[in-house]
Amino acid sequence: MLSEALTAAAAGGGMAVVQSAGADGWAWFRVRCARLVGRGDADAERAALDRLDRTAAVLDAADDSDRERVRAVHAVLWQGEFASLLDTLADDERARLVEQLVQLSKEFGTEGGPSRGVVSGNTFHGPTAVQTGDHNRQENHFGSGR
Repeated sequence: MLSEALTAAAAGGGMAVVQSAGADGWAWFRVRCARLVGRGDADAERAALDRLDRTAAVLDAADDSDRERVRAVHAVLWQGEFASLLDTLADDERARLVEQLVQLSKEFGTEGGPSRGVVSGNTFHGPTAVQTGDHNRQENHFGSGR
């Protein structure tokens, strides 16, 4: 049985999935989420991507009268996925996954999709660099390199 903190992290991950599905940041979210679930196993990562895509398709197909119920069901399904994964990990790996789930929840679990890191509806002419996330370092060199 998972502690309240682990259950909350799993629930936050489940909500992040349904909040992100169909939003501008979905492509980025699904890759990060699949990597978390796959834990370095390429087959498990591909399977997670497939499940994430099915979730997004079901949410997209839901009609307005049923959308909230479908979202709630899929949030619980993904909570179960994350809880099962947390239950199988050693303490150090579990702590790392909880941190990652909390980060996903912060970035993607807000109503309306990602709270930051989204570039949408822009037109760029010429060299462009876009960076998202926290605590990143980026060096851009345009031109001759001198």
